[in-house]
Amino acid sequence: MSIVDKVKSMLGQHSDKARQGVEKAGHKIDEKTGGKYSDQIHEAEGRADEYIDRSRRGDADRPE
Repeated sequence: MSIVDKVKSMLGQHSDKARQGVEKAGHKIDEKTGGKYSDQIHEAEGRADEYIDRSRRGDADRPE
């Protein structure tokens, strides 16, 4: 099993923790940049949440 497969598996099994990590990291980055990139950070958080959802369903490799 490759590292990518392991990460996908962990995302699927621990999606709540992964979401919390993404949100926490986003807030920290936003804080460190003084809110300068808030829109981009929130967009990235949304995309990460979508990827986590797809990983949980097992179709993370398929584009939407």
